[in-house]
Amino acid sequence: MKLMFASDIHGCAPSCQLMLRRFDEEKAEKLFLLGDILYHGPRNDLPEGYAPKKVIAMLNERKNDLLCVRGNCDTEVDQMVLEFPIMAEYALLYLEGRTVFVTHGHKFNTDNPPALKNGDVLLHGHTHVQVLDGSRGYVYMNPGSVSLPKEGRQKSYMIYEDGVFTVKSLENGSAEMSYSII
Repeated sequence: MKLMFASDIHGCAPSCQLMLRRFDEEKAEKLFLLGDILYHGPRNDLPEGYAPKKVIAMLNERKNDLLCVRGNCDTEVDQMVLEFPIMAEYALLYLEGRTVFVTHGHKFNTDNPPALKNGDVLLHGHTHVQVLDGSRGYVYMNPGSVSLPKEGRQKSYMIYEDGVFTVKSLENGSAEMSYSII
């Protein structure tokens, strides 16, 4: 099984287009969007290429490939124009015998983690910073942002395949960091 995780598009059409191209190149089975799909939010600068209507069209064309959770910038109005569900606070995956708690990160995060057993995974976006960290008992992962990376990082996404999570550069698809849960 191969899955792709991406977060924080924030209405940036060029980043969304490149993300979908990487999804096709990766040949992943599903693309998990970790929230903040259309709106840039009051704390972020307007991303270059901000065109939420174009993002809507691109994502609606791929609705059968997508699984999503709600970000702090996602609203019921966004759900009215998107043809796939985005309002769930979290999703649970079971990979390699571990629970993977997938969320945006504004409610459940390292300061307020969900109930996880040792070795389970908390996977969220929201901070726009890439992280693969197993030092907490549970494993904390963040794919970064495809449109507005922070802390000097580059635009990125994450791939899960054969028990390994890999953060990759959106620009060229090169691996930046990896973490095995096997």
